[in-house]
Amino acid sequence: MMPITEADLHAYVDGELSPARRADVGAHLAAHPDAAVRVRAWQEQKRALQRLFEPVLDEPIPPALEAAAVPPGARRSRPPWPALRIAAGLMLALLGGMAGWWGHGRYQASALADARPSLPQQAAIAHAVYSPDVRRPVEIGADQEAQLVTWLSRRLGRDVRAPKLGGLGFELVGGRLLPGSEGPVAQFMYQDAGGQRLTLYVSTERDGNPDTAFRFAREGGINVFYWIDGPFGYALSAGVSKDELARVASAVYDQLDKR
Repeated sequence: MMPITEADLHAYVDGELSPARRADVGAHLAAHPDAAVRVRAWQEQKRALQRLFEPVLDEPIPPALEAAAVPPGARRSRPPWPALRIAAGLMLALLGGMAGWWGHGRYQASALADARPSLPQQAAIAHAVYSPDVRRPVEIGADQEAQLVTWLSRRLGRDVRAPKLGGLGFELVGGRLLPGSEGPVAQFMYQDAGGQRLTLYVSTERDGNPDTAFRFAREGGINVFYWIDGPFGYALSAGVSKDELARVASAVYDQLDKR
């Protein structure tokens, strides 16, 4: 049997192996628990992303994107619905976790403005990608919290903080830097004694929205509370109930509002 590579493991998760090679990888996973744990985490990430984006396939295509797909001067006939659905699926597959739509030519600016994921959508995507990760859910752990906060503050160009949620049963796991639509974004991750994780997404991209109201969204199977406070947009995401997440979000809001 040929050695099992990292590419084989990813192909196993994506269902791209021949039956014989899939059997080889299955035997390898049975003999290597660490590799099996990694593969299960990737599978959960894939399922979470599928749950998050499946509803998008049934949404109408934004007019700006349809216009962006047609060269100037070409006949602007609407393709049949199955073709649009297939096209939408292909675009989601290509863009995967970051999920963006890209226009072309003179339609590019308006298409991007219409299609850029909202704050709760971006936060839910980041939560779905990183919260199931077993081996490396964060870049810098809670044991280096001061270093983490200093690093993220420097990259975002403003002081950020990691709220203390121990009183609510959630301890800081750590954090990471993420790419946003127009600049860097910070993500803090917390976990309770049962292994339930929640993430706080901190972005300086406010989409020009001055509304500071506390809002709720459900993206796929992920609940999100989000708000604007000063220079930041915050979004708290988790798979817990809306009521439980609301209690945590209120505590986060109160702590950050006292800066």
